[in-house]
Amino acid sequence: MSETLSIIVIETDRDRTRVIVDSLRDAGFSDIQVIPEIAGLARRISESNPDLVLVDMASPSRDMLEEMALASGPLERPVAMFVDRSDGSLTKAAIEAGISAYVVDGLKPSRIGSILDAAVTRFHMMHRMRVELETTRRALEERKLIDRAKGLIMKARGVDEDAAYALLRKTAMDQGRRVADVAQALVTAAGLLT
Repeated sequence: MSETLSIIVIETDRDRTRVIVDSLRDAGFSDIQVIPEIAGLARRISESNPDLVLVDMASPSRDMLEEMALASGPLERPVAMFVDRSDGSLTKAAIEAGISAYVVDGLKPSRIGSILDAAVTRFHMMHRMRVELETTRRALEERKLIDRAKGLIMKARGVDEDAAYALLRKTAMDQGRRVADVAQALVTAAGLLT
């Protein structure tokens, strides 16, 4: 996996940058780009669209941590952050910001490969959970909408719930649309008439 990942390293110190890049190469990573300054970070990361972002910070503040998290797009890609010092609130803020790996006590060259692999795995796991949550939320909203539409049909036509759903389903099939879309149109139209 390591040789196929494109990585952006965010580090302002040249000596630390050299250690990080050498460690990444030793771990089998080859597509590495370094961003040595914070200015325009979000734009530069977006333009490069890396597979992973590695951030090395000696002593982050809460504001700096949040800014780095927003700029590096932790919901779009794995972000591994290495810090020399931290406290519980910064760790919590990093996790809440979506950082895939938050490693305190700096970057140890011998562990970088396994930490980045873990960050990628954690990112993909969290991404799947977000997708499942969104799918479930959407299905629940559609179910509520269909129930409202069935209620409107039951009231207007004097039919039971099964007949109302059958009418919704038949209309959807006749129009080549989804039942939820027909229900939405019905609820919207009913809202305009009241």
